[in-house]
Amino acid sequence: MNERVRLHYEKYHYPHYSLLASVRPCDTYALNRESLWARFNGKLPPSGKNRILLAGCGSFSPYPTSLANPKDEITALDLSRRNLSRAKIHALLHGCFNITWEAGDLLDNSKALGEYGFIDSFGVIHHLEDPLAGLRALEKRLAKGGIMRLMVYSNRGRREAESVRKAFRLLGIKDVPSVRRLIKRADKDSRFYRYVRDSHEATFDGGLADAFLHPCARTFRIDELMTMIGKTNLSPLLFAHTGALPDVSAEVERLCRLEKNREAVPNFIIYVGRETGGGCALAPDTRLMLNPVLRDYVGAFRVGSAAVAPRLGFPNPVLDAGARRFLRKFRRPVMISALAAGELDRARPFLRAMFLFPFRQ
Repeated sequence: MNERVRLHYEKYHYPHYSLLASVRPCDTYALNRESLWARFNGKLPPSGKNRILLAGCGSFSPYPTSLANPKDEITALDLSRRNLSRAKIHALLHGCFNITWEAGDLLDNSKALGEYGFIDSFGVIHHLEDPLAGLRALEKRLAKGGIMRLMVYSNRGRREAESVRKAFRLLGIKDVPSVRRLIKRADKDSRFYRYVRDSHEATFDGGLADAFLHPCARTFRIDELMTMIGKTNLSPLLFAHTGALPDVSAEVERLCRLEKNREAVPNFIIYVGRETGGGCALAPDTRLMLNPVLRDYVGAFRVGSAAVAPRLGFPNPVLDAGARRFLRKFRRPVMISALAAGELDRARPFLRAMFLFPFRQ
């Protein structure tokens, strides 16, 4: 099956962005390894944990990950050499040189050797014949205290695309030109047409192929996802899809209710960890520090406001003049005991958004 998946991505690279498409560093805040480690371990990462693995990197993600972690060692692993080639060109065009490129299967133990402090596998394991085997293969590469981000298709979030994909398989439709001909002929009031009309994926061939022609795509109910994670030694830390609650158990209950009521459910985005130490309490001796990717956005000579793209499932605080002035003091660690009255409360929205992170020595 993985060979069929490889051939699929050799034919259709994914995702498709112009090679000139750029990302603001501030929008990569949720990929910063140092902030993630501190948030879920309560301390700064030790030396030697500065390796990042992009497991199934596709044709784009190495670039924003490098922006978020310019001093780290990043390994970009993908089945498809075409994906890797395009991702490499994109990264080099934007001055990202801290990436090692590796073609191969994440199930191959000879690939992506060693341990990693952060692993990002976004939209990957649901394309494996055995997603649990894939998750376990990634777990083996995750360092103690390390963080992993996963995105998998939800049963409810993917249901329209899966219905179309299964119908196309029965009809023997195997290429994008045939799909586009069907779209042109489709009734404008049909579910199929409305789905395509509203989907960003339909704007490029690789998106249509990924949505409707993929040789292996699995979906999960939330209980199935949590059961799979429970079969590893990984711990669920935080959901990050749109509308997610900050407490894992509460979010699982919410998603179960939505599924039971047959309501809309997003695809699942979750951070998991291996033997993480837990976040630290906001005690007097706790230090607060600015997420490194925001350092250039809080300078005294910045003008206007910056709306940072939401990556954790909720809208972010706006970086206006007042917010920048407040955050500027955290470019170096500040002990909570040194904060003025009311400043800890002011910091809380920025802590939740991971613009600031707490840690103890």
